[in-house]
Amino acid sequence: MKSVLKTCLYGLGATLLLTQCSPQKTEESNESEAMVVEDAKTPTLTMVWETPETLITCESVLYDSSTGKIYVSNIEGTPTDKDGKGSISIIDKNGTIVTQDWVTGLNAPKGMAISDGKLYVTDIDQLVEIDIESATISNKYPVEGAEFLNDVAQYEGKIYFSGMNKGLLHVLDEGTVTTISEGNASLNGVAVDSNGDIYGLDESGLKRFLPDGGSEIINGTVTGGDGLIILGEGNYVASRWVGEIYFVSGDGETLLLDTKDIESNTADIGFIPEENLILVPTFFKNKVVAYKLDY
Repeated sequence: MKSVLKTCLYGLGATLLLTQCSPQKTEESNESEAMVVEDAKTPTLTMVWETPETLITCESVLYDSSTGKIYVSNIEGTPTDKDGKGSISIIDKNGTIVTQDWVTGLNAPKGMAISDGKLYVTDIDQLVEIDIESATISNKYPVEGAEFLNDVAQYEGKIYFSGMNKGLLHVLDEGTVTTISEGNASLNGVAVDSNGDIYGLDESGLKRFLPDGGSEIINGTVTGGDGLIILGEGNYVASRWVGEIYFVSGDGETLLLDTKDIESNTADIGFIPEENLILVPTFFKNKVVAYKLDY
């Protein structure tokens, strides 16, 4: 009897020891095994709407979040001619043209920015200030030696704009224009983030400007860009005039749109952040097309 009891106790002890020494699956490990690792989402663009084809040689699009209006600059001639044919139109967030000829008499207007009730637009060799409430030109700021002023961005009352042919970055501050960076070959798109850091697109790619006037390259693949959107968290959208739009991040770049085969340009793009809509001026196609960005 003692022998049987001893054997039983020995067997029970071995079972308990084996149970204690065996690796146990915790709730955390169970969840880890059950987790499905998904591939990173590929950013995409899906067309939502387009305007009528009456925005003649539309070059730039700017969304005003305070009013919901979208401003469109129309060259209506050649990009370098002082012919007075250029204009600004207003469309709504559904692509309806609200005012075709809001402001007229401009010279090949291109990039735009809004600050303190004023719309600033480049005009070949000067920066034009338009009073939004009255829809009248309230000031003009000539830039000595300029031949092809292009994109515009603003931050805390300062208006930054590119001199494409000269590779210059200018700023309008308290009524005075100065040059803050040189040697940026074919500098076009300009944007400023929420911290006041300035970014640009030129022949070297997407760059961030440094306080000393120099720059550092963020992406060296998307070269010769036109329009630039800063999404935040190291993500950007950049267009090339020829008909390409890219999503740029720390992981590289993704081609979102290629319309070269239908000869539809992708010039100075705009953005409606609350709807994730990329607004594309198609230049010679004379319309703005809106695409939903999913990333």
